Amino acid sequence: MAWPWIVLIAFVIVLFGLYLSMTAGRLDRLHQRIDTSALGLDALLLRRSAVALELATSGVMDPASAIVVAEAAHAARTAGERGDLARASAESALTQALVIALEEPEELALIRDTESGTELLAELDAACRRVELGRRFLNDAVRACRAVRRQFLVRALRLAGYAPWPQTWEMDDTVPVGLVER
Repeated sequence: MAWPWIVLIAFVIVLFGLYLSMTAGRLDRLHQRIDTSALGLDALLLRRSAVALELATSGVMDPASAIVVAEAAHAARTAGERGDLARASAESALTQALVIALEEPEELALIRDTESGTELLAELDAACRRVELGRRFLNDAVRACRAVRRQFLVRALRLAGYAPWPQTWEMDDTVPVGLVER
């Protein structure tokens, strides 16, 4: 009579081990997804600041707006050396500079009158939309990882190891209204 119980207990232990192994693997994949998304977002943010800087130095914007956008783009490109919080703040400042610089219909009409200006606005629009999507992908991966890491067994058995608690990326990524032709 003891053999069926031993087999049942062994089966439950194997199932429990399989569950823990699958959960640890899922956590590992989620952390990899966060790292990949963060690197992708970093590339997208650099591309957006490069296009904004190119627009500012192209000569199609009025000088005051060009200076504001160029300074914000340069600050966004160099803010990565100071940490994530400074970078998010600088990226939000670049977004605000673009929103302010591209809100005037007359200014946009002057930029769109040139071929290079139209191309740069289209490129900037695409870059801003990609940043918005990249940030959303990163934050979705962080939310999924946090949900798994909050589970009791994951915390009790330290299945996440010594990986830091994942952080969302918060910044203003509003696409300037003037980029979209009305």
